[in-house]
Amino acid sequence: MSAFLLARWNGLPLFWQAQIAGWGLFAIANLMAQRVAFHSYGVAFARTGLILLCLVAVSTAMRAVYVSRRSEARVSLGGLALIAVLSLLGALVTASMIVVAHEALPWLVTPDHRGPGEFLIPLVHYFFVLAGWSLAYFWLRAELAEQAEHRKAMRAQAEALRAELEQLRLQLDPHFLFNALNGVAEEIPEHPDAALEMLRNLTAYLRHSLDGIDRTVVTVSNEVAGLMAYLGVQRARFGNRLHTRLDVMPEAAQRPIASFLLQPLVENAVKHGRRDDGLDLRVDIRLAGDTLHVEIENTGALDATRRSARRRRPGIGLENVRRRLALHYPDRHVFTLHEVGARACDKKVIATLELQGEPCGS
Repeated sequence: MSAFLLARWNGLPLFWQAQIAGWGLFAIANLMAQRVAFHSYGVAFARTGLILLCLVAVSTAMRAVYVSRRSEARVSLGGLALIAVLSLLGALVTASMIVVAHEALPWLVTPDHRGPGEFLIPLVHYFFVLAGWSLAYFWLRAELAEQAEHRKAMRAQAEALRAELEQLRLQLDPHFLFNALNGVAEEIPEHPDAALEMLRNLTAYLRHSLDGIDRTVVTVSNEVAGLMAYLGVQRARFGNRLHTRLDVMPEAAQRPIASFLLQPLVENAVKHGRRDDGLDLRVDIRLAGDTLHVEIENTGALDATRRSARRRRPGIGLENVRRRLALHYPDRHVFTLHEVGARACDKKVIATLELQGEPCGS
C-alpha cells in the first residue's frame, strides 16, 4: 500500500506536490488555531476544511494567471502589483465564503466572533497568506527555471565533451596505423617474417581498438591489453633491440581510465627512446587510495623527445594527452615528463601520471 501511494505521489506534477505539502502544513497550524479560538474540534475541523477548500481553489486560479505571464523570470514591480491585486481578490473570496458559511451554519461561529471583525480579520489574514503563497510560487518557479537551464547547459557541455573526446581519440588510431604500416613496408624487403608478425600484431591491436571505439572509458586491464598489442607490433619491428616490462597492481586492474590515454605515451617512448644498446621500456601502474599512479620509463634523453615532438602535427602525442587529461580529469590530475641520469648513456625519460578519482564520461 505504501509503495502504491509513493508511486502515485511521485507521479504527481511538482506543483501539486508543493500544493499538497504546503497547504497540508497550513491546515495543521490553522486547525490548532481554530481549536484554541472556538474550543471545539468539530468546529475547528469544519472551519479548517472550508478555509482550506477556498484557499486551494483560489491559489490554483492564481497560478493559472501567473503561468500566463511566462515572460517574467523574476518578480518585477508589475508582478508585485499583480500579486497584491490577486491576493486581495482571493482574500475577499475566502472572507466572503466564511461569512456566507456563518449565515448558513450558525454553529460555525460564536456570538463574540460576530461583528466587523468577522469579515475584516479573515480578509487581512488570508491576504498575507495568499501573498506569501504567491511569492513562494514565483521563487519555486525561478529555482526550477534555473535548474532547467543548468541541466540544459550540463547536457550541452556533456555533448561537447563527448564530441571533443571522440575527436581526440580518433586522432590517435590513424597516426599509429600510419607509423605501423610504414614499419611493415620497411621490413618487407629484408625481413618478411618480421613484417608478417607485425601485421598479425597490428590486426590484434586494431581489433582491440575497434572493440572499444564507442567507449571513451575502459578498465586499466583493457588499456593494458591495447598496450601489449601495440608493443607486439613494435617488438616484431625492432626485435631484440626492444625490451619491455609491464607491471600492473592487481587492485588497479579494474580501475576505470580514459581509453587510449597511455598508448601515445608508450608510443612516444618507443619512437624517441635511445636504441643504440637496446631500448628499455617499463610501464608501472599502481593504485594508492583513490589515485591511480602510472609511470612510463624509457632509455633516452628528454631534449630529443621534445625536439621530435615539436615536429609532429598538433593535436597528437603529448598535447593530445594533456587535452584529454583536462577533459577527463579536470583539476584532478598531475602529468610530468622528466629526465634522470647524469651521463648520456645512463639517461632515462620518465613520464608520470597521477589520476584522482574516476574519469569524466564513465
